[in-house]
Amino acid sequence: MRARIALSMLTALVATTATPAFASLPVGAVAPDFTTQVAIHGKDSPFTLKKALKKGPVVLYFFPAAFTSGCTAEAHAFAEAAAEFKKQGATLVGLTAGNAERIQEFTKVECRDKFPVGLATPSTISGYDVALPQKAGWTNRTSYVIGRNGKIVYVLSAMEPLGHITGTLDAVKALKAHKG
Repeated sequence: MRARIALSMLTALVATTATPAFASLPVGAVAPDFTTQVAIHGKDSPFTLKKALKKGPVVLYFFPAAFTSGCTAEAHAFAEAAAEFKKQGATLVGLTAGNAERIQEFTKVECRDKFPVGLATPSTISGYDVALPQKAGWTNRTSYVIGRNGKIVYVLSAMEPLGHITGTLDAVKALKAHKG
């Protein structure tokens, strides 16, 4: 009972502090399942949300384009925190539609092969409501934490990369703390 109350309080806090700058799926919504190609360690492989959720929560972050200044800074910060996400039992994955032909290079250079980066397809962009209005076909900067049950427990939609890493990591830690 205490854990439910604490998790409800966390959800209320997240809902009030992570106000989206763009449209995005709300906390409590069911995350749309998707499959896409991701790159890591110089290799492409399929990624399916449903399969990843069997292992634990998923931190899914969308970013506008590979090798742009804000996206590079965010990738570096996620790479530095990747071990902590893994320690908390979370899968970390980034998706973009911008400069998609450079995803493999981006994950190696900027993400330091710490987590996979994949292609945000038009259906995934639509399903997660992350279209970047200024650039057709690209994604805005939105981070989601998706619980094992497939529901969104945290969302931050803001073009400034600051806050995405700490917010998602805090949400993952709260999920882990309230599981048992």
